[in-house]
Parts: sequence; structure tokens; C-alpha cells
Amino acid sequence: MQTGDISAVTASFDYNAPDDFFSALGRKGRSVRYRRFDTAAEAIRFAVEELPPPMLVGAYLQVDDERFDSDQIRELYQGAGYPLERPT
Repeated sequence: MQTGDISAVTASFDYNAPDDFFSALGRKGRSVRYRRFDTAAEAIRFAVEELPPPMLVGAYLQVDDERFDSDQIRELYQGAGYPLERPT
């Protein structure tokens, strides 16, 4: 999926789908950290709210056969359909 296509997807994105989340660790992303979340919404929240910004670069979210990069993860977080409460 291209970054420009994400706006069309946010309306139909399944935030309740289980997902796989991968983030780069260490210098220049040489190692990868994997986490499984019960819902994509939880993974998105973790990525945007808890990961240090440099670690989000190179991270991606895998939901079914779709892969979302760090920019797309941020867009999904800002999407109107995002079901979790955002901090104020």
C-alpha cells in the first residue's frame, strides 16, 4: 500500500483485527523487535504513544496481508475511526 492511498483505507480499516508489529532496534535498525497485539488499535497506540520517535522510523504494522509503515501508522492513529482514547 502506498502512503497516498491510506486516506481511503482509514474509513474501512479494521482496528479490531489482530496484528504483528515490528520495530527497528539498535543502531541503524540492525535488529528487529516483534510484538503481537490482540488488536491493531493497541499496536497503533503503542507505536505512536509509547515508542520513542526514532524507533518508529522503520517500524511497520502487519494486518492480514497489508503492511503499514510509520507514516501510515500515524495516519491511522489520527483517523476518525481510531477507537481508543487519545491523550489530551
